[in-house]
Amino acid sequence: MTKHLSEISTEARHAASERLDELATPEMVELLHAGDGEALAAVGRILPQIATAIDTIAARLRAGGRLFYMGAGTSGRLGVLDASECPPTYNTPPEMVQGLIAGGDGALRTSVEGAEDSAEMGRDDLKARGFTARDTLVGIAASGRTPYVLGAMEYARGMGAFTVGLSCVAESPVARAGDLALTAVTGAELVTGSTRMKAGTATKLVLNMISTGVMVRLGYVYGNLMVNVQPTNTKLRDRAARIIASLTGLDAKSAEALLEEAGSVRVAVLMHRLGGNRAEAQARLDAARGSLRAALRR
Repeated sequence: MTKHLSEISTEARHAASERLDELATPEMVELLHAGDGEALAAVGRILPQIATAIDTIAARLRAGGRLFYMGAGTSGRLGVLDASECPPTYNTPPEMVQGLIAGGDGALRTSVEGAEDSAEMGRDDLKARGFTARDTLVGIAASGRTPYVLGAMEYARGMGAFTVGLSCVAESPVARAGDLALTAVTGAELVTGSTRMKAGTATKLVLNMISTGVMVRLGYVYGNLMVNVQPTNTKLRDRAARIIASLTGLDAKSAEALLEEAGSVRVAVLMHRLGGNRAEAQARLDAARGSLRAALRR
């Protein structure tokens, strides 16, 4: 049976913040910080499930599938943010990880009234992206009951895709709709119902873990270095050169020259270690399915 909004834990009043507006600012800040700790603890209780999500999603991406995040409001914005950070950080193709928000890209800045209440819109947005059974959908809804997300999850699961329900309310419809539930129960918000706070923090933490873990499993990280970084601006070119210097022992100027010749960090490291040219290094990397560590072992 669907719960009334007033019965959902994220809509309850937080006992410790009932006099929030009367607190001195230092006391208020301490209370808000304690709330962030509650979000962290909630995520800590679902680490095994997050690990399962990472391994499953990585395997599906390796087989040619894509990862979609879908949500409304804060949940949707966080999904779009996580997806949009993957290309510059890991040099992934834009289509590999995609974020969809109810109401379209305009809803990133301005609320689109009623968009989250349409299950049909959720299905249509997935169809428009050519979603297939090889893909993965992570439906994100703090309350665990957003129709836009539920419609998309029903459509995705119906075609045999892997579906994950990320929410912050126990035993929610979103948790039940997915093949895997990631339920970080954050409880009452310090400002009642403002799920951009604890629930939003917990959601961001989980999404960070998913995308980072998946990219590590795909070989886009060597040690703790983002060896697939896309050197598209001054900061990222400097970072790429420093990574090459760290892994090869070259000085900064030589590392920059090698990056220019190789075109990427991974190819540069392979060229240096193996003494080959760019084409040979790239072929070896391709044979190792993009994993620098695996390529160096071959």
